[in-house]
Amino acid sequence: MTAFGKLIRTTAFRLTLVYLFLFALFAAFLLGFFAWNTRRLITEQITTTVNAETGEISDIFGRRGLRSLVNTIENRALRPGANLYLVTTPTGQAIAGNVGSLAPGVMASTGWSETAYRRLDDQDNANHFALVRVTELSSGFRLLIGRDLEERRRLFGIVAKAGQFSLLVVVVLGLGGGIFVARRVLRRIDAMTGTTQRIMAGDLTGRLPVGRSGDELDRLA
Repeated sequence: MTAFGKLIRTTAFRLTLVYLFLFALFAAFLLGFFAWNTRRLITEQITTTVNAETGEISDIFGRRGLRSLVNTIENRALRPGANLYLVTTPTGQAIAGNVGSLAPGVMASTGWSETAYRRLDDQDNANHFALVRVTELSSGFRLLIGRDLEERRRLFGIVAKAGQFSLLVVVVLGLGGGIFVARRVLRRIDAMTGTTQRIMAGDLTGRLPVGRSGDELDRLA
């Protein structure tokens, strides 16, 4: 049997693999929980902001009418890093906002949804994704306010990459530590085996090496 074959068959190496698997599983669970919690916090932040703005703009429409609503939407849509805004007539025609296209059926029902979208001023043809809320105003007008999910996707990607790297480090260090521990144990076992074989062959002067640690191998010796 090769030296490496003997090494990986040792109890110490197998126990190291078991503990490595359990630790990696725990680390993966912890990182997954952190990623999920980060995603949840960002989503809650988006919903809080959108709810507050929806209430404010709905109040403007109720007090000042459609013209003030359109002016408010157009002004806010021009701000740097603006949210998504869209106002449609009862027939579904867009009359204000910065949204160029949405997934089919988004404006047909009220409430929250995640949708692909494009802004009016987008230079590329790629779809982006946003969390949006559609509210029905009086007279059948509909108001959409949402926030791009790129920040949430980017943070989730950072956590995922960090998790992959961390697990890789854990596996490499765990295997290295397992090989180191197994080799030390194997050297002691081989020394005991060699001495025992000499004694069995008739050399009664042989003595098993006993260390000072008092561990299970010393007790066996």
